[in-house]
Amino acid sequence: MKRLFISQPMRGKTDEQILAERERAVQSAKEYLGEEVEVIDTFYTDFAKDAKPLEYIARSIKDLAAADVAYFVSGWDEFRGCRIEHMCAVDYGVDRIEE
Repeated sequence: MKRLFISQPMRGKTDEQILAERERAVQSAKEYLGEEVEVIDTFYTDFAKDAKPLEYIARSIKDLAAADVAYFVSGWDEFRGCRIEHMCAVDYGVDRIEE
């Protein structure tokens, strides 16, 4: 079973939209890989309201380090954090699925 990291644009979306998109990404990744996956939870709910964007990206890169494969949801290339995650995945050899 592979550990799956999901990179997705979240700005301007409701929690429900984000979670539905994540579920769709999980199903797509399972079909693509032909096996079950263990999802790394990157839907963070424990940050302070005034947390800086760098705090989020720092934690997501830490979580990306534990992944076997990273799934990039459509639109990832339009958002700074997702582009940084993608660059890290490429530069450090994490397998990728791009929607």
